[in-house]
Amino acid sequence: MGKTVTRFLCACLAWLVAVPFAQAGPWPRDPGQVFLAISGEYDKAQNSHLGLYAEYGLSRRRVLGFELGHTDVGETTAMIWYQKSLDGGQGPYRLSYSMGFGAIRRGGEILPLSQAAVMLGRGFSGPWDGGWMTVEARVKVAGKTEEITVRKGLTQVEYAYLTPEIVGKLDLTLGIRPTPAWAIVNQLRLETRKDNDFQAKLASSVVYDIPGPARLEMGVVGPLAGPSEPAIKIGTWLEF
Repeated sequence: MGKTVTRFLCACLAWLVAVPFAQAGPWPRDPGQVFLAISGEYDKAQNSHLGLYAEYGLSRRRVLGFELGHTDVGETTAMIWYQKSLDGGQGPYRLSYSMGFGAIRRGGEILPLSQAAVMLGRGFSGPWDGGWMTVEARVKVAGKTEEITVRKGLTQVEYAYLTPEIVGKLDLTLGIRPTPAWAIVNQLRLETRKDNDFQAKLASSVVYDIPGPARLEMGVVGPLAGPSEPAIKIGTWLEF
């Protein structure tokens, strides 16, 4: 029964459209404007991920951001990033880049973390209340401790050194607003890394404006390729 319900939800939401999170994109915040998102993903294997995402508009073309994530396997990441618009604010397309630095806590170790991203987006008007499309390419580099054992005569000596763990991500997003109060957001997530198989997921959700500055998000994440399980996504957005 559980598998049937999950497949039905995935099929329904995937049919509505296809792509991500509206907060992550090339559009800058107005100076002094704050965006805050809290989300959680839970799959049938009882794996979970909790995330906090924040943006603050520094100026007309510059944004300061913060991300905090935690998984049930005890891995915690924190990052501060800076984003700047590369377009002049004219025309239908928006182009931005961002760079960030932070740390990852894994297995009791605190290791360095950095990222760079390029984002292209376009808003559009449609038969309902319009929508938006974005393409985001991101590279994350995390420190990874490698241990080797070398024999010197009759003695074994262990060395630990830091190597880069590189993850490449490409997110394709499409959002549609059937009404001013509702949005359908779908994201195709592609990820590749050296020590794991290629992964592809489709994250589909609906977002509803509730009274005040908040929005409620509910959806599913369906695996298309790679080792992953279907997951449920719940979150809230705040803008002020």
